[in-house]
Amino acid sequence: MARLHEYQAKQRLRAHGIQTPRGDVASSPEEAERIAGEIGAPVVVKIQAWTTGRKAMGGVVFVDTPAEARAAAKTLLAMKVGAFPVTQVLVEERVAIRGELFVSLMIDDAARAPVMLVAPGGGTGIEERADSVHQLACAIAEGPRQGDVLAALGGMGVDDETTLRLGDAVGKIYETARACEARSLEVNPLVVLDDGRVVAADCRMTVDDYAVFRHPELGIEIAREMDHPPTALEKVAYDVEQADHRGTFYFAKLNTEAEAGTKGLIGFHGAGGGGSMMSMDAITNAGYTIANFTDTSGNPSASKVYRAARIILTQPGLVGYFGSGSGVASQEQFWSAYGLAKAFWEVGLEIPAVIRLGGNSEDRAVHILEKACAELPAAVEGYKKDDTPQMIAERFDALVQAAGGKTHDVRSRRVPAFVGKADAYSFPITGGTVWIDAARWGEIGSVVVEHSHGLLKDVGGRPALAVAQEEIAGKDSELIACEVECRMAGADIVFVDLDIPGLEGVVA
Repeated sequence: MARLHEYQAKQRLRAHGIQTPRGDVASSPEEAERIAGEIGAPVVVKIQAWTTGRKAMGGVVFVDTPAEARAAAKTLLAMKVGAFPVTQVLVEERVAIRGELFVSLMIDDAARAPVMLVAPGGGTGIEERADSVHQLACAIAEGPRQGDVLAALGGMGVDDETTLRLGDAVGKIYETARACEARSLEVNPLVVLDDGRVVAADCRMTVDDYAVFRHPELGIEIAREMDHPPTALEKVAYDVEQADHRGTFYFAKLNTEAEAGTKGLIGFHGAGGGGSMMSMDAITNAGYTIANFTDTSGNPSASKVYRAARIILTQPGLVGYFGSGSGVASQEQFWSAYGLAKAFWEVGLEIPAVIRLGGNSEDRAVHILEKACAELPAAVEGYKKDDTPQMIAERFDALVQAAGGKTHDVRSRRVPAFVGKADAYSFPITGGTVWIDAARWGEIGSVVVEHSHGLLKDVGGRPALAVAQEEIAGKDSELIACEVECRMAGADIVFVDLDIPGLEGVVA
């Protein structure tokens, strides 16, 4: 489920008529000072992070002046939540609270219906007050019955007029959740102020991933559950997944540096959920910190695996590349081998890589990977389904130790000299361009034709398409295979130049 942070959720509540404290988000101490000055009253400065217990971790600071807001923001923006830095703080007016209410909308999967939870007293510790929580059944179109809401509010100890205002706010919270197709919307606390106003003092929301495309107003960049604002690499990876639905591709950043006491940071590339989890356990048990979780499964294209590997290798400081998944994948594993070999060649891989390519055509896949990477500075080894994650993790450890602490240096990829030349032969494909060194075609063009899967031919001593442009446009996997096979055969005259929008900017 995609998550909205507090300020984003409050924007939606305001759009549906629920008051929130005056305020705005700041990305710098100077912005925080400006916002506090515009509010003109004591404020609270809060980290914007999807986590509970922000106050307990020092992520909520009450201040009286704009200068104090600036100082607080400077401290909070230097914090990390888990492995990720805080990038924004919310600066809001402090409000005088007379009473608090916990309100939450959730989807009851068993009942296949929404449920509202209402309890007197907001804030932390609601789990320990379960006996005070009222569960209100909701009709999908109408929400909770007003009578049920008012009955649940009976313990608030406020006058009838305030109770009606609270009931109205609870109804609007449901309307907000329904309008946003939220899986959950928690307002904790919904408060009554000294002046009688009802205000959402804190809130957060999750939205059904499959509904995000219908709600651009929510500003959700990645329709996946994440516990941190999406990183630049995660945004690039998500765009890759959205552009190519052949198989799955999931990339999530986990750590930015090695944990204390571990042997280093590694790029992780899995294939299949359960096997990937076992493999992650194996490599962490071997003493390494995992920089990212990546999964390419469900018969991904060679180009998708290539792009995944390039994204993984845009993380600095890696001591190795560890690939291991289910070991019984039904996909043809040689496509993954071609994609990995191309990526490793382009970056001139200098850190060890151990890849488990268990599944269909695993013998061919391991042969391709190891032969295509034989001339790289780093050791690249392929393994099969009978090789356990624990065994290959031990082998990976031995290779990393033998490398003597070498770490991955992110730099621009390697591109053959003939790419972009006026005398080169080129043609577009989906997501890129294929380049052929026409000057050497007469010498070794027959090798290219042999490995082109019937897509290329020789016409009068020049390269030419053997199929229509419309057909070859979607043959990126076959053309990557051609590039790698030709390179292994000593005919390095084909290059598939694939787009990964935004990645070069991240490298820079």
